[in-house]
Amino acid sequence: MRAICLTLPTNRPSAPMVTAIYAEAAYAARHFPVEVHVLVLDSAAPDARAEHAAALAAVRPTPGVVTHHLDEDAQRDFLRAAIARAGLPKPELMLDLMLPADVSYGACTNRAFLIATSLGCSSVHRRDSDSSYQELAGEPVYPVHHELTSLGERARDAAPRVDATDLDAAHLDKPVVLVGASFVGELSVDISEIRQLDEDVYRDVVGLWAPADWSAQQKRELADESFTGAGTAPFTGDHALLTLVDPMRLDMCNISFQQVHERVPLPPATNTIGSDYFLMHLVHDAALPGVLHNRHIVNFYTTERRTDAGFTAYQLRFTKFFLSMLYLNAVYAAMAEAGPALLDDVHQVRAERVSELVWDSTRLPVTENEERLDVLERSYLRLGGRYATFAQSLAPRRQQLLDEARHDMEDFARLIDAWRPLVRASQATRIHPLDR
Repeated sequence: MRAICLTLPTNRPSAPMVTAIYAEAAYAARHFPVEVHVLVLDSAAPDARAEHAAALAAVRPTPGVVTHHLDEDAQRDFLRAAIARAGLPKPELMLDLMLPADVSYGACTNRAFLIATSLGCSSVHRRDSDSSYQELAGEPVYPVHHELTSLGERARDAAPRVDATDLDAAHLDKPVVLVGASFVGELSVDISEIRQLDEDVYRDVVGLWAPADWSAQQKRELADESFTGAGTAPFTGDHALLTLVDPMRLDMCNISFQQVHERVPLPPATNTIGSDYFLMHLVHDAALPGVLHNRHIVNFYTTERRTDAGFTAYQLRFTKFFLSMLYLNAVYAAMAEAGPALLDDVHQVRAERVSELVWDSTRLPVTENEERLDVLERSYLRLGGRYATFAQSLAPRRQQLLDEARHDMEDFARLIDAWRPLVRASQATRIHPLDR
């Protein structure tokens, strides 16, 4: 029986999702020959952590489901031990990249990858705390159903279990390393107010994440499609497609990985939305098979984002996302060009090649990012109100933000270089969770 890790990273009160993800794990254990490790990585305040612990304690125990509730102290203890066992240089830097003081979407998922390895799990299945499940006839619709149907299978063996395939025959002997879907409901990025205020400004701003050499029409089309997920239509029936999955059709609240996450981590950039999407692009560009299904997660916004402090923090993460794209767009283009060269003879990702491409990107001139900041400041000043106030706060921080974006990519390259020793060390490092 294989073990899998169903993980929920959280830094906010999210007891309902803690309960719900356990229910998804129970569904998986009842319907598939797996042992499910529910991993709650908890960076929330003490009161919220206590609520999460109470939610786990209140669930009805299910055979084949084990819970692990780790606060940041427990995560830090595990990471220190794994880093020491790996014998990595600059261990404190590695610890900071894995568990930074600031919010990092990539780092929290990287911790899940390593802890899942410690638990002996072959795959990682991620959900988000600001999410819930769709229902059909009053029953939750769990993405893990499709994930466990295909993940880890050879593509030719998975083909009879899906509804359709558009996979070229050249890929049929490769493993299915990704199964995922998207979300319905609110935009994945909290910018709908910008669209309501000024649709032209919205398109100018959202278009900033496109490569600089794209045409105005391409950027406009990207803006119209971005962050909308699968729309708002309710779930009415299953459909799963075996394919080379387009990253634009996926969201990290609804995804699973096998194999690839043990080869390459996610960017550990802090205060940067979208920093956890890298593996989607790597899987696609390396022509590794995946399954795209339609059990989309329901996305919603927490009240904290509506406060002035929450608004400012989120807009900073949005700004840093745009600046990260100078480097990530270059890496994505290089990976697409490399294609099959990203894989070895047994269809494993060549991490050293990915590292080279990331290091190469850090030598790009920052002119493109200076222009991004110009457009963002000009657009937000036009919107007025708290957007103008935020734009004014960017001016004295311009050089710092430009430097941080480059340093974030350098740190990513360093982490890729250290990842294989860290994964091996994690296999021999124990955690001390709340077990059930």
